[in-house]
Amino acid sequence: MKLSIDSGRTSFLHLLGPNAVSQFYVVSVASAACTLLTACTQSDKEQQAKRPNILLILADDLGYSDIGCYGGEVQTPNLDRLAANGLRFSRFYNAGRSCPTRASLLTGLYPHQAGIGRMTFEQNLPGYRGTMTHNGVTIAEVLRSAGYQTGMIGKWHVAETPLREDQRLWLAHQVRHEEFAPKENYPTHRGFEDFYGTIYGVVDYFDPFSLVNGEEPVDEVPSNYYSTIALTDSAISYINRYSQSENPFFMYLSYHSPHWPLHALEEDIKKYEDVYKVGWEAIRDARYERMKKLGIFKDYEEFLTDRRSKSEWEANPDSAWDARAMAVHAAMIDRMDQGIGRVIRALEESGELDNTLILFMSDNGCSPEICQNYSPGENDRPDMLRDGAPMIYPKNKEALPGPEITYASLGPEWANVANMPFRFWKAKMYEGGICTPAIAHWPDGIKVDKGLITASTCHIIDVMATVLDLTKAKYPSRYNGNEIQPYEGISIVPILKEGRREGHSVIGFEHFNEKALMSFDGWKIIQPGRKAAWELYDLNTDRTERNDVAAEHPDRLKQMITDYEAWATRTLVYPAPD
Repeated sequence: MKLSIDSGRTSFLHLLGPNAVSQFYVVSVASAACTLLTACTQSDKEQQAKRPNILLILADDLGYSDIGCYGGEVQTPNLDRLAANGLRFSRFYNAGRSCPTRASLLTGLYPHQAGIGRMTFEQNLPGYRGTMTHNGVTIAEVLRSAGYQTGMIGKWHVAETPLREDQRLWLAHQVRHEEFAPKENYPTHRGFEDFYGTIYGVVDYFDPFSLVNGEEPVDEVPSNYYSTIALTDSAISYINRYSQSENPFFMYLSYHSPHWPLHALEEDIKKYEDVYKVGWEAIRDARYERMKKLGIFKDYEEFLTDRRSKSEWEANPDSAWDARAMAVHAAMIDRMDQGIGRVIRALEESGELDNTLILFMSDNGCSPEICQNYSPGENDRPDMLRDGAPMIYPKNKEALPGPEITYASLGPEWANVANMPFRFWKAKMYEGGICTPAIAHWPDGIKVDKGLITASTCHIIDVMATVLDLTKAKYPSRYNGNEIQPYEGISIVPILKEGRREGHSVIGFEHFNEKALMSFDGWKIIQPGRKAAWELYDLNTDRTERNDVAAEHPDRLKQMITDYEAWATRTLVYPAPD
């Protein structure tokens, strides 16, 4: 446009004659300031456009080796593509469980500082409010103040969700209430302009409870509804809209997958119906070999893996059911990866992919829970479908998982495989609970070699610091009249640029009296229960925590316990509920 206008002016002046040229420039001096101002405005817009978009993608209960680029047999070509063209983290930590991790991710605070030291129930202690504190700000609140468009899709699970007398009927959509939690704690009141997703933590994938669009309950869904597809559709619609603006966007895509119940589309299950019939040991061993070839742990040619199978697969009377359960788990991950592929294509088609930092991670390790043994009709677990048909909780594995009518989970044996090579699982402070896959992809911003696997220790609290570093947004000392705590994380931008950074002096963990502390030099202490003895591990030589060396290093153990107590006191772990 500018070139055509200038050409028009030149042609016009030549028509008037040579004297008109000097007359034009005399007259145009008066408009020079306006022209300069316009140029500055355009420069500001260009600078605004250069700020990266931020896309956080969070999986739910995804194990360390579940996806292909971490050694898994599940088909995840889209996540593998992000990893091959970006970088992977071999030591990326979370808070051990869904709601505490989500609170930390959003605020850059440790879970107790963010108000959710345990679950989403008020326990009348500063670190255990059951909802995110207003003495912290979310990434969305900070970035919205800095001119970003902000949208969230998926699982919220950081607001207090008190139970109602008609909870059972409510879960089955038999009664309606306007609020699933106090609306002041909805995403739309914590910095997100747009929200489509669920307030509670667990859903029926085919007909989710607590589904909300903005702040309005979604009373009905189509007959062919499936959560992962619907969340992906919403993410794509947000991207298409946000890309029309000159302002960058921040989007938080929080999939429910692969959290129980084991609900998947039959077409996806079919791809894996024979894969897991070989059993726990064979799948675990195959993952181990792929993980070595991928170089996930470059410092170890061989490493010990944790084997917690209670029985040999050949002697397992429920092998058909168990193979099907893992096939459904894989199908859920597969469908999530398909969705991520669609999101990537939307970014490409809108011209936003190169300038978008994508961070993919999981909220905790795979779950060992046997949810079919839980009491149906309580908390967030329905006991019937919308039409009144009873939900089957196959305590005796009498009904195969997958369809909506069943409500089941993997159990500890498959969870151990999913978290391979680490010990334990979700809610534990061993590596299997708190160390999960993490991928960064940003064509315009990552300067290290494509496909790098970094061993730098990072934590989910680092996301806020990273976002502030990249966007130059201002972190407030006060927000909406509240004093704001300083964030705890350290930016990972140096890793994106140079492959390394100065890390944390210590990183602490606590959840339901499971305690741990890691030091900057790779040592870790764990107390797996209030009355249990402290254990000590050197992760530099024992990445899978197989050799407790507390007795050999009493002085180090004592000092790290002292460091833990100081951290726990500062971060509101204390006082703790009984």
